[in-house]
Amino acid sequence: MPRASVFVCFFLFISAITACQKHKTESPVPPESRQMIVVITPSFNEPDARLFRFERAGGSSNWQMIGDAIPAIVGKNGLGWGIGLHNLQNREEPVKQEGDGRSPAGVFKLGEAFGYALADSMVELKIPYIHVRELVECVDDQDSRFYNQIVERDEVDSVDWQSSERMWRGKIWYEQGVVVEHNRNPVTKGAGSCIFLHNWAGEDDSTSGCTAMDPVDMMEIIYWLDAALYPLLVQLPEPVYRRFKNSWELPAIKK
Repeated sequence: MPRASVFVCFFLFISAITACQKHKTESPVPPESRQMIVVITPSFNEPDARLFRFERAGGSSNWQMIGDAIPAIVGKNGLGWGIGLHNLQNREEPVKQEGDGRSPAGVFKLGEAFGYALADSMVELKIPYIHVRELVECVDDQDSRFYNQIVERDEVDSVDWQSSERMWRGKIWYEQGVVVEHNRNPVTKGAGSCIFLHNWAGEDDSTSGCTAMDPVDMMEIIYWLDAALYPLLVQLPEPVYRRFKNSWELPAIKK
């Protein structure tokens, strides 16, 4: 075989190995993340869920479960692939859209806490806090330049939305919660908005796309989260979690 052909074959062989290794080890979970909330549902179409908390000492350390599993619910129609740190994995599976009643599936950063309590009473939090007052809204109008943002109506130069969540009117649901950074930076029109972890009114409750739980559990999570530990939400149906557990380096889930 000519030397040039040998070189080309060798180059292609090495490239294939490198690509396989990259695909095998690539994970949407950043090594700097040391806190993780995992939410597992039976399938893409079921809202009942279990929530687990994990911590680790560093990027190469094993995840350690914190406390017991927590009962939770996701959107009334289940899950659909959202936009986060992961890539869209399978277009044949449901994909999150505005108004579809699904919570986003995937890996997401967790952002600010929010609630009705005054900021002065939440100084022990280790994540930023948004005081939900009367004029705080989350914009779900996909034609607005504020789509998928929490804004104060009296702080914007012009109100260009026709639809929003008046968070002050959210009763127990928005009494306390945490922002899930789905569909952020850049924002995709119509891909879903205003996704949170928040209180439920009871186990028989339902949501339009958020993940809800008992208020006692929600409060414990809010005080546990630490922005310095790069907290994440991993939210998946159990079969999909098993599919990506090793390649995404996810923690083991107890039955």
